[in-house]
Amino acid sequence: MLKKSSLVLWGAALFIAWNGLLLLFLWSRPASPSEGDRLTAEVIRLAQDAETELEQQKELLRQIHRYSGLWGQRRGARITPKPPPPPSPAPLRLTDPAGTVLPVLVMACDRSTVRRCLDKLLRYRPSAQRFPVIVSQDCGHAETARVIASYGDAVAHIRQPDLSDIPVPAEHRKFQGYYKIARHYRWALGQIFRTFHYRAAIVVEDDLEVAPDFFEYFQAAFPLLLADRSLWCISAWNDNGKEQMVDVGQAELLYRTDFFPGLGWLLLAELWDELEPKWPRAFWDDWMRQPEQRRDRSCVRPEVSRTMTFGRKGVSHGQFFDQYLKFIKLNDRFVPFTQLDLSYLKKEEYERSFLPKVYAAPEVRVEELQGNRRRELGTVRLQYSGRDSFKAFAKALGLMDDLKSGVPRAGYRGIVSFVYRGRRVYLAPPSDWTGYDPSWS
Repeated sequence: MLKKSSLVLWGAALFIAWNGLLLLFLWSRPASPSEGDRLTAEVIRLAQDAETELEQQKELLRQIHRYSGLWGQRRGARITPKPPPPPSPAPLRLTDPAGTVLPVLVMACDRSTVRRCLDKLLRYRPSAQRFPVIVSQDCGHAETARVIASYGDAVAHIRQPDLSDIPVPAEHRKFQGYYKIARHYRWALGQIFRTFHYRAAIVVEDDLEVAPDFFEYFQAAFPLLLADRSLWCISAWNDNGKEQMVDVGQAELLYRTDFFPGLGWLLLAELWDELEPKWPRAFWDDWMRQPEQRRDRSCVRPEVSRTMTFGRKGVSHGQFFDQYLKFIKLNDRFVPFTQLDLSYLKKEEYERSFLPKVYAAPEVRVEELQGNRRRELGTVRLQYSGRDSFKAFAKALGLMDDLKSGVPRAGYRGIVSFVYRGRRVYLAPPSDWTGYDPSWS
């Protein structure tokens, strides 16, 4: 291109020089006045035409240079697909974060049923530019790779380069899969935040199906995560979200929770800056629930889950799936979260309203709940005094009864909100609660 430009310019310069010499020659040549004037006018006209032609050539060269860059980019995109571009480096305004790109990172391995996950993500996302889908595949499973590739440019496909076995203690040999999952998460999140430089990301796994308002939910909650540093994630999941235990008529209801739910969650790049240097070798989700990582921060979670899992088989061998997970209610009603005021979820406002409401509820015994008595009371509270009473009440009422570092699933300040036989129940510690006891795990 540069060579072609030089030739055109040299040709134009020689053309003008020749006409200049011709003009000089004609001026010095004896001739009649009329003939001399006529020749001079003709040469001047030719020189002007040459200047016009030169300007046209220069403009043509500028256009070729401009479009050649675009053609090169298109050819490169066909040869080597690249993940969607990172967000603009322009400063983010907390009052208007709508321009921020929120990629969806899909963690995949050897489930060809990832198609079910991807189909719903692509069906419900409102904007391919705002919500690019990036599938990170571990395991090297050929059939799963073919399924991902079948979506073409609709998704970006990146592959974990290290598929080797990981040296583990002898007693953890059967947990090799958990070590590989932790390694994959570290690599994939590193790609999102270090290589592509995204501001935030939504993480899902290949066995999750999303609700129609999945993207609406995260788009609306994102400003909360930016504004309230007592939050460290937004989750689409309610651990106790079985259909009979949630109020589907209040699908817009959101809570704070001290339990890290995962299963469709949004995090900021700053959190990855904090976690990456100490990322664990295995069991990353339980590690996230330890006090050293949580640091008294909370997540936002919905009354009705915006994800559901259809993956019974996996490294956990279906743990909890048959008893809890397959019964989780997936929201089917679109809630316009971006039009709602979610400021009630900020820490100070939430505790001003939520805690008095809980402890103002009349206290009942578990037998009264099971017998469906005292219905006239409406919302009620069931109080536990320790680890054993919590687990006994949770089992009796159908809640998940396990604790991680002393934190109950879906709990906030020890309080678990759920629906039992059509009425709201708060399973709560005494009002003088002083904090979680990690020995309860």
